[in-house]
Amino acid sequence: MTNADTKRHVETRPQQRPGSTSQATWRYAVAGLSASLVGLGLARFSYTPLIPALIAAKWFSASDVVYLGAANLAGYLAGALAARAVASRIGAVRALRAMMLLATLSFFASSAPVSFTWFFAWRFLSGLTGGIIMVLAASVILPHTSPARRGIVGGVIFAGVGLGVAASGTLVPLLLQQGLQQSWHGLGVLSAVLTLASWWNWPAEAKTDAAPSHHTKHPRSSPAARALLVQYGLNAVALVPHMVFIVDFVARGLGQGIAAGSRYWVLYGLGAIVGPLVTGHLGDRSGFGPALRAAFLIEAAAVLLPTVSTAPLSMIVSSVVAGGFTPGIVPLVLGRIHELVPHSSEQQRATWSHVTTSFALFQAAAAYAFSWIYAQTGGDYLVLFGLGGGAVVLALAIDLRLALVIRRRS
Repeated sequence: MTNADTKRHVETRPQQRPGSTSQATWRYAVAGLSASLVGLGLARFSYTPLIPALIAAKWFSASDVVYLGAANLAGYLAGALAARAVASRIGAVRALRAMMLLATLSFFASSAPVSFTWFFAWRFLSGLTGGIIMVLAASVILPHTSPARRGIVGGVIFAGVGLGVAASGTLVPLLLQQGLQQSWHGLGVLSAVLTLASWWNWPAEAKTDAAPSHHTKHPRSSPAARALLVQYGLNAVALVPHMVFIVDFVARGLGQGIAAGSRYWVLYGLGAIVGPLVTGHLGDRSGFGPALRAAFLIEAAAVLLPTVSTAPLSMIVSSVVAGGFTPGIVPLVLGRIHELVPHSSEQQRATWSHVTTSFALFQAAAAYAFSWIYAQTGGDYLVLFGLGGGAVVLALAIDLRLALVIRRRS
């Protein structure tokens, strides 16, 4: 048997056990969870609690640290744009493995403050891995999942984002007790373990994964698909106030100190772990269109809640719910895409790539715009929460308006 034959035999092994379909599905989902934890959860969110240590150790100035944080967002946008091209060149599963390896390498490379350019390049590459993983992971796994389970499986895949948020508030402070360089090494070792553990648990790729079809452009003209592109982007805007400002709002805006701000960040992370599992299950039970509409309504209330009350209970509810929807919106949008484009897996992947790019673009723009607004308003955090809530209210209004137009035409 040649090496090529052996490789083909290994890659098709999961599909040769019809009696273990359910077991294989969950194995695939755990591989996806590992990928989102490495490329999205750890590569992005572990940087936030490392910022004070980077400044204290004089690796970089406070202004440089801001630009280094933005490098990850820029890389994420580039990854979302490049994902399908990378998959067509080397295959989606190989791309996912390569991105997990690259994210792992970025942790070890970041342990040496060679120069600002060196660090910026690795922060950009860590964001690139997240963008590619976000586009490809679910599109590789969900075609092997029964329609009745797509919501909950999608939830498991993107629970890795929440685990990364929670780890950033719990694991990273423990690692920092050993030193800054050791913290990067610890994150790299964890990433390497997850990469190795998931290596052989990906499903075999369909032949269409490696070659985009020429017959996939027509469904993109769907008004609902175009609306989803905008809605997902607006949802990204709504998440920015909590994702970027919640710790500082509690610590300095409410005068409760950094320790209190960190506790709310941990609550945000706990919500992010549970959120995709809850929303995915809801989508499976009620349909992804109605579930997405309900999600926009609940999310709007959570984002706007601090503008009404900053009492501890209000802030806890707001942090947990907003954290839940940070990754929790993902399985709903994925499921909605499968409803809107039910018969073309290649077009589903294309649409998911487009909405992910929209999310990344809106998120990066909102992060910079909100920072500017914050400075111009003299540090008025409530304006930011109001703008974020308004964005998701607009997403809900678009959905309701589209449903009304479709009902009138039918």
